[in-house]
Amino acid sequence: MRLALLIFRLMKKSQQVLIIGFVWPEPQSSAAGKRMMELIHLFQSQGWGVTFASSATETEHMADLEKLGVRTMPIEINSSSFDVFVKELQPSIVLFDRFVTEEQFGWRVAEHCPDALRILDTEDLHSLRRTRKKAVYNEHTFNKSDLLKAEDAKREIASIYRCDLTLMISEFEIDLLQDIFDVDVTLLQYLPFLLDPVDGDTRKKWPDYEGRNHFVTIGNFRHDPNADSVEYMYQEIWPLIRQQLPNAEFHVYGAYPNQRVEQLHNPENGFYIMGRASSANVVLQKAKVCLAPLRFGAGLKGKLIEAMQCGTPSVTTPIGAEGINGKLPWCGEIAESSKEIADRAVQLFTDKALWKQAQQHGTDIIKKRFAQPKYGKTFLSRIKNIRKQLEEHRLNNFTGQMLMHHRSASSKYMGRWIEAKNN
Repeated sequence: MRLALLIFRLMKKSQQVLIIGFVWPEPQSSAAGKRMMELIHLFQSQGWGVTFASSATETEHMADLEKLGVRTMPIEINSSSFDVFVKELQPSIVLFDRFVTEEQFGWRVAEHCPDALRILDTEDLHSLRRTRKKAVYNEHTFNKSDLLKAEDAKREIASIYRCDLTLMISEFEIDLLQDIFDVDVTLLQYLPFLLDPVDGDTRKKWPDYEGRNHFVTIGNFRHDPNADSVEYMYQEIWPLIRQQLPNAEFHVYGAYPNQRVEQLHNPENGFYIMGRASSANVVLQKAKVCLAPLRFGAGLKGKLIEAMQCGTPSVTTPIGAEGINGKLPWCGEIAESSKEIADRAVQLFTDKALWKQAQQHGTDIIKKRFAQPKYGKTFLSRIKNIRKQLEEHRLNNFTGQMLMHHRSASSKYMGRWIEAKNN
């Protein structure tokens, strides 16, 4: 720890960003990992020093952050060693990766770095995803008012209020926070995926309609919506597709498949559990149609956006498409019932003209919704403006001050008690 802190002091730049990660980023495993790398590159583009700290266990597939010029630091929950670390670093900006990280470390940052701008990156609105999941499993029609009863919502909204700014990846979720919880827009910042437009050279490299085969899906199976959608596909949708396309195959790719997913492997029925993809782009470009019948979830669905980047039309649900296309036509089909999803999938798979039109819609969505430098510039501008008037910004957020006061008191003494008990 002392050696690392000495290196920090020697290498310290005019502005330091500390990212406290829920996990170490795996950009090849999940959309959340890609999102984190986008944020890191955005901070580095300003010449800011970036330190990534996490209490999670390191993994085989985590990004080599040190190679990218990002300093890394393993940290512990409920340990005063973090206090020593953060006091020495004295970051100008601290970004919490998901609300549970803010709960664990937010009071320590506020105590030892009171002038640091505190930013929460929700990734997706966790309470929305979990409440939707509960509704599906209880066979209950989800209503936004369900969130008012959810314990996770109380925790997540409190975390949003305690921070100076919260990054939201979906416009739908910004509207929900304002409509249901009255969160002031001054505390929120829309920052979707930051992508490059699909240029002509890229499109020329795509296999054409005749050069593609099979249906495909891809996703990290530690993420509940992905595992659920594959089971739903196997049980209710795939039999309907095979009735119309007896030789069709569905290839399921994704990191960390569990036993429930692996036991769905059934080559005789054209249902293949393929495991981790060495390259998501290669897998998606070879496929004719991406299927993502998501029954619950939140945020932006990375698999569907990656499919657009690969020229692969998709069939999904309203929840799958939520926040992605805005008012633009979808890059394929959006359907709800099992039969409708199956019928739309078969039609898209077999109709070349419809398929090519859907492919074009995908490139339009990327260009008009995500390949916009203004999003990153606006976010960086918000950071600079809030830092100039941080005291006033916090005074205008009395609810946040109140929650920080009580949270700091309770978390501080609980954390100290746990640390003492562990010692």
